[in-house]
Amino acid sequence: MGDAASDIQLLNAFIVFMNFVGIPAITYGSQLALGALGLTLVYGILRFSNFAHGDTMAFGTMITILITWGFQSMGLSLGPLPTALLALPFGIAATAIWLLLTDRVVYRFYRRQRAVPVIYLIASAGVMFVTNGVVRFIIGPADQRFTDGERFVVSVREFKAMTGLPEGLAIKTTQALTVVTAVVVVALLFWFLNRTRTGKSMRAFSDNEDLALLSGIDPERVVMVTWLIVAALATIAGTLYGLDKTFKPFVYFQLLLPMFAAAVIGGLGSPLGAIAGGYIIAFAEVIITYAWKKVLTYALPESWEPSGLVQLLSTDYKLAVSFALLVVVLLIKPTGLFKGQSL
Repeated sequence: MGDAASDIQLLNAFIVFMNFVGIPAITYGSQLALGALGLTLVYGILRFSNFAHGDTMAFGTMITILITWGFQSMGLSLGPLPTALLALPFGIAATAIWLLLTDRVVYRFYRRQRAVPVIYLIASAGVMFVTNGVVRFIIGPADQRFTDGERFVVSVREFKAMTGLPEGLAIKTTQALTVVTAVVVVALLFWFLNRTRTGKSMRAFSDNEDLALLSGIDPERVVMVTWLIVAALATIAGTLYGLDKTFKPFVYFQLLLPMFAAAVIGGLGSPLGAIAGGYIIAFAEVIITYAWKKVLTYALPESWEPSGLVQLLSTDYKLAVSFALLVVVLLIKPTGLFKGQSL
């Protein structure tokens, strides 16, 4: 009986862990991975760090929200799934137009001048402020919720009824949708980069620009396709984040730090590294800022139960965790985990 009771306690500890650490970290990591992929593509092919990427995500999500509201007013829906999925292609298209416009107005000039990367970085900061201003002007600075459909794939009540355990596992529809979408998008991206002629041209351009030009690869076409892919990744990542949490323009600006940290930890220019870095950052942020008292109460003997929250840092310091990991990696292994890997 003692062993059975101990097993149930450990199972309850695992359920609490998955509810508040495992599932949220996997979901957040998927969102960061998609965002970091956009950053690493721009760095690997266009050779600069794009400070406007967070606000590009906000722009694409804003368009998706506006189209979603239009669809909802017309009575269009996807049943249990969010209506935003119907609006997503429109958000991607609008973001692609915005990125191609900013490239033509801003980045193309510096590309033709063969400007040093720091000039691109400063220019992208300017684009960031303009994009942020456009988003705030159109939709405002306040929180916007646009999710609908079924809220849970599995609710706490349903799980308790099925298992009879005192703790219940909850999986939100947006969490399941985020993970499934991330897997599909990443698989399509790797297939595109490795199997299609355009993808191979992008990889060649990334490896050696001069040799690619001598091989007859059109640099402007590579740039255009890169921005189109970045528009899709940014809009999908931003929309999934907004569905899972909430949409607020300033929050997307704040996401820039953990996304850059993910890209650098994995190795700038490495898509695989960006994915790994996204999950590393997500798990680090959640694990370090989570109060472990309830998990430990279930997992440890009664005499060892903690009296405090057992929380290393407050949730207010999540960004500090990303920054600390970024600094540590830059000091120990500046090339990231996937050194030598590229597009």
